[in-house]
Amino acid sequence: MTAASGRSGILQQWRRFNAFPLGRKLFNRLVGFTVPYAASIQPDILAIEPGLARARIRDRRRVRNHLRSIHAVALINLAEMTANMAMMSIQPGNGRWIVTGLDADFVKKARGPITAECRVADLDWSTPRDVGGEVTLRDRSGNLVMTARPRWRIGPTTS
Repeated sequence: MTAASGRSGILQQWRRFNAFPLGRKLFNRLVGFTVPYAASIQPDILAIEPGLARARIRDRRRVRNHLRSIHAVALINLAEMTANMAMMSIQPGNGRWIVTGLDADFVKKARGPITAECRVADLDWSTPRDVGGEVTLRDRSGNLVMTARPRWRIGPTTS
């Protein structure tokens, strides 16, 4: 079964919340409540569409390192969360997944607001298999600061 024939819960929630004023802010709070570790970077979810997620973090003292740039772990946290939202946006009702790995290349120091974007192609969820993706993180000027490559194990739910 592909995601096109199923229903993505996160995509429905995103659309429902965004129909109202302050809906995006409430959605971001819900994400932080549901995934407390992701809340540590105070992400701002900017977009969720089938196979796409985009999120941003602000540059603030809490996420900085001793070099006055955004800490690598904060960037990894943003990349993983964004990638997982892209995956959830195409997840059918009878599908499941788990992260099995994440590689990252740090291109330059991350300063200022950082925006992450991940696109995931529609997948066949009928049999268990490993799939990969790519997340790009860019600064305010559009300069690449990091590339992450998540890996997931996907498949149908079992009874």
